[in-house]
Amino acid sequence: MRIVEKEIAFEIPRGHHQHVMIAQLPTRVEIGDVGFRISAPEEQWAQVHSVLDLVAAGAGNLKKLHFLLFPETILPLQFLDAALTRIAEEFRENTVTVFGVEHLRLADYRTLLERWPEDNAEALASVLDDLDAGNVDDVPVNWCVIAVKESSGRLRVFLEAKSHPFFGEETVDPFHDLYRGKIFPLFRCRPTCFNFMTLICLDYIYRDLYASNISTIIERANELFFETRQRLDLLAVIQCNPKPEHQAFRDVVNGFYGEYLSYTPGVRDTVTLFCNTSDESQCQGLRGDAHFGHSAAVIHRSHKLEKMEQGEFSSDDFGGLPICRLRFGNQTRLYYFNLPLFHELDPRTTRVPLKLHSIFRQGADGSWRQLLEKDLSSGPAPTA
Repeated sequence: MRIVEKEIAFEIPRGHHQHVMIAQLPTRVEIGDVGFRISAPEEQWAQVHSVLDLVAAGAGNLKKLHFLLFPETILPLQFLDAALTRIAEEFRENTVTVFGVEHLRLADYRTLLERWPEDNAEALASVLDDLDAGNVDDVPVNWCVIAVKESSGRLRVFLEAKSHPFFGEETVDPFHDLYRGKIFPLFRCRPTCFNFMTLICLDYIYRDLYASNISTIIERANELFFETRQRLDLLAVIQCNPKPEHQAFRDVVNGFYGEYLSYTPGVRDTVTLFCNTSDESQCQGLRGDAHFGHSAAVIHRSHKLEKMEQGEFSSDDFGGLPICRLRFGNQTRLYYFNLPLFHELDPRTTRVPLKLHSIFRQGADGSWRQLLEKDLSSGPAPTA
């Protein structure tokens, strides 16, 4: 894993917090000629498009949105250009959109990198080296797009390939030979001092005999702190994960925020967002009980988020970890909330670190309706 810095023009007024929307949508994938493909691409695109419509309209305080996160393997490849065109033409400035795209061949992934060579120079060089080293043109790639609409209105497109197989590919031989991405962008916002990264699902926990992805991120964030007194402010993890609260994820969350072996000021105040698919998701070949859903926002326990339970969400410490977690249910929903403005609870104010502004549910006609307070307070708390 090699972290490369990418400077983007991203401007937020001083004293103003960032707003995030997590789109917990379903995806249905099946084994295809290259890795996995989306079973019903037209239907899938219609749902993604409906979210883009909602954000572009910007009703109420949705016009303040800064980060829009979609899950892993959510966008059919054939609609990539349509999605980027919609973002470029109708989204507001200072908006970051992250979405996973269905699998493609490494040779085709190279072609896409060549469309945006300025933003993907390191990734393109890495892919060209790999293609030159062996006959790997047809190796499947699991990847995502980070589309940044800068303060000037310019759209920049960054591509990131997953370094660990998507869970559906963890079978013997044929789909284990997934392309392993090596380049991971660290985005440095200017003039706003805000730094963020994106990972795809199991990249959050992936390690080999020599290193782990998360320890590499911690080390780079610590360097950032000691060199500039800035931190990694946001780590976004997009998923298509039937076991989002597996022990492996819990262990990494524990180590990331626990500071058990060394002082980690670079990530102490990082907000980690897990954007998963909803419980309606399906994956061909998946065995055992699947519990998709339960996207979450995780912050250090110093933020002092009060524990509570509602019908659509709850807050807890993930079973005794040194964190505060805002945990959502498993249904198809859009969650709109703000990131902490202050690194810790400011004793001079009554601010809470995370404020959940809205939850949207999709109606039969495909439109999104904001849930009312009476909807949020009814029903049991989300369970695993």
